[in-house]
Amino acid sequence: MRAEHPLILLSGLLSDETIWSDAAALLESRAMVRILAFPNFNSIVDMANHVLAEAPPQFALAGHSMGGRVALEVVRLAPGRVSKLGLFNTGIHPRHDSELQSRGRLVELALSRGMAALAAEWLPPMMGASERRRARVMPRLIQMVERATPDSFAAQTRALLNRPDGAIALKSVRVPTLLASGSADTWSPLSQHEEMRQSLPSATLVAIEDAGHMAPIEQPEAVSKALAAWLTNP
Repeated sequence: MRAEHPLILLSGLLSDETIWSDAAALLESRAMVRILAFPNFNSIVDMANHVLAEAPPQFALAGHSMGGRVALEVVRLAPGRVSKLGLFNTGIHPRHDSELQSRGRLVELALSRGMAALAAEWLPPMMGASERRRARVMPRLIQMVERATPDSFAAQTRALLNRPDGAIALKSVRVPTLLASGSADTWSPLSQHEEMRQSLPSATLVAIEDAGHMAPIEQPEAVSKALAAWLTNP
């Protein structure tokens, strides 16, 4: 069954279409799919307005990591346009006290030593797939990060540090919602998504096995299966 509305997939921090491309290809028979990324954006609200400017009048929306926070802001700004909501490897918590220092250190690394050095430190801890799967996808992820610029990374980091309150937006959601994270995601664990479900008792929670924070590219078959069920179920 083909979905009623187009599906827009939102990429996260330092991510472009690469993060979603494998899962999107598996969904071609289910929906018209478009992937949006946010290079050089320094505001979650501006990212959300960009999505609304690019999107059709009604659409299904799923976001990964930072893209999940953007998706929530899209729903807050234009609830009547989003028919379904998917939140992958994301969260709603406000900025932690330690974030300014930890994120700032990574921005300084990118500015001083370049994106290759950032990729070498930033990517490995986020992976939860098998060694064999990591060997297949890590070169693509490294290339993805290296295509970004330090200035774009700094801008996106500012957006995250000044993010809107996701809990407020989540409580206003009134559409079928899919919550999903990798079983080995230590950045946005399943427990965090279970807490989000407390605000959305009717939401579906899916564990993506053998995946970490980069679940859409680590396990695209499982992610596309979850998305297909969410798209075609009432």
